Parts: sequence; C-alpha cells; structure tokens
Amino acid sequence: MQTEEMMRAMNTLKAFSEKEHAYHAYQARQDYLREQQSIQLEFDDLRAEVEQARADAERERAAKEQERAAKEQERAAKDEALAENERLKRLLADKLEPSDPVTG
Repeated sequence: MQTEEMMRAMNTLKAFSEKEHAYHAYQARQDYLREQQSIQLEFDDLRAEVEQARADAERERAAKEQERAAKEQERAAKDEALAENERLKRLLADKLEPSDPVTG
C-alpha cells in the first residue's frame, strides 16, 4: 500500500511540476509578446517621427523653391521694366533731338 501511495504522490508531484512548467512557459511567452508589442509601438512612433520630418523637409524645400521662383519672376519683371524704360528714353530722345538741318 505504501508503494501505491508513494506512486500517487509522485504522480501528483509530477503533474504539479508539469503544470508549473507550463505556467512558467506561458508567462515567459506573455512577457515576450508584451516586450515585442512595446518594441513595435516604439518603432511605429519613430517611423511616424521620420515621416513627419520628411514631410516637414519637403514642405520647406517647396517653400524655398516657390520663394526662389517668385524672386526670379520679380527679377524678370524688373529687367523687362528697365528695358521698356530704356526704349521709352530712346524714343523720347529721338523726338527731342533737333531736326537735321539738311533734312529739315
């Protein structure tokens, strides 16, 4: 009888040990999954920051390009105005010059 009780006790201990082992394996898996989720969230946050920085840089580049184009357009308009001014000065100078005594 004693051997049978000891066998039952050993089986009970073995079952308890297996359940404890399974529980620790489960807990380790849960800890791993939490850690992986935490890493993924941090990675997602960093990716969002990088994408935001890229978008900001692109907006800044576009604004500088727009500013450069506006300055170029302004310079072209000034050049055109100066050329027109010179043309009008020449036209006025031609009209104000005394007539050539031979022709007129």
